[in-house]
Amino acid sequence: MYPMRPTSSIHAIKDLFVLNLNSPEMSLVVAVLRESAGLARRVQQDMAVINLTKSDLSPVTVADFAIQALAAKRLRDVFPDAALVAEENADRLRDPENAAMLDVIVGYVAALIPGANRDKICAWIDSGADASGERFWTLDPIDGTKGYRRGDQYAVALALLEEGRVTLGGLACPGLDANCMPAPGGCGALAIAQRGAGAWRAPLNDADAPYARMRVSDCAAPVKARLLRSFEAGHTNVDQIEGIAAHLGISHDKMARMDSQAKYAALAAGHGELLFRLLSPSRPDYRECIWDHAAGAIILEEAGGCVTDLNGKPFDFTRGRKLTENIGLFASNGLLHDAGLEAIGRVTA
Repeated sequence: MYPMRPTSSIHAIKDLFVLNLNSPEMSLVVAVLRESAGLARRVQQDMAVINLTKSDLSPVTVADFAIQALAAKRLRDVFPDAALVAEENADRLRDPENAAMLDVIVGYVAALIPGANRDKICAWIDSGADASGERFWTLDPIDGTKGYRRGDQYAVALALLEEGRVTLGGLACPGLDANCMPAPGGCGALAIAQRGAGAWRAPLNDADAPYARMRVSDCAAPVKARLLRSFEAGHTNVDQIEGIAAHLGISHDKMARMDSQAKYAALAAGHGELLFRLLSPSRPDYRECIWDHAAGAIILEEAGGCVTDLNGKPFDFTRGRKLTENIGLFASNGLLHDAGLEAIGRVTA
């Protein structure tokens, strides 16, 4: 039997526990995610996307850098000694050839943080290079960069890790609706979770809206399962996913592609049962980055789901910036986890 993480109830009077939205940590997560998502939308609407190329060949946008600078500054304003492990660094922005991009970033950040300038913004971005330790935050400023460029799914992800365990996290998903269904251009979804206090969602664009409890689906029949995978074929092994689906009896009309950790939110809200991220044939030695999973994993787990690697091992967040002890991702509604792992074993053997 593979590890399952049952969830507890929160926030509503009828539930057993209360989600403390006023704690400094949760208040920070909610405020940073809402503000960052608003910034991402403004950049997107202004079409101010100037691309660089990272070593992993994914595009970097104005929004990536601007949001990391903004989030790092907001984090240190509340927790001055906090450690942050984030995706970007400012090395390329200091290159004179990218001065125009840096100036665009300064314009966006300075509109939210008066006095922001080139040096401060680069320093804030670089503060995400901290080493992981007993207690640290991890940030993905734009998870799903290609989805962001297409006007499709992307997420801003922020999580707190303590003693190797994700204890709190949130996702801002502008391309989902309030129920965590795909709806580009809609109100967006904010999904948050705290260990032992459940997972909750609310409209991203309405700070006064009440939170609703997130629960995974109760589907226990593999043939009825809905399967999610990465939109980009280069991020997974499409042939093996097709084989897994065939083994489980899942038809093509129940398979969907989606960018980013928005997939975790959709599963946590009951809009799917299985999520696979297999090793791409072009990158057989690839290991996942912690910021690509920390926030989404706690949301799904607290909604009653299960998150492991392809071998059924829980994610080990104690190894630095990458999940070096884990291979790929398999997430489920919990009820179908054993069946999914058995299918993975048969197809990938």
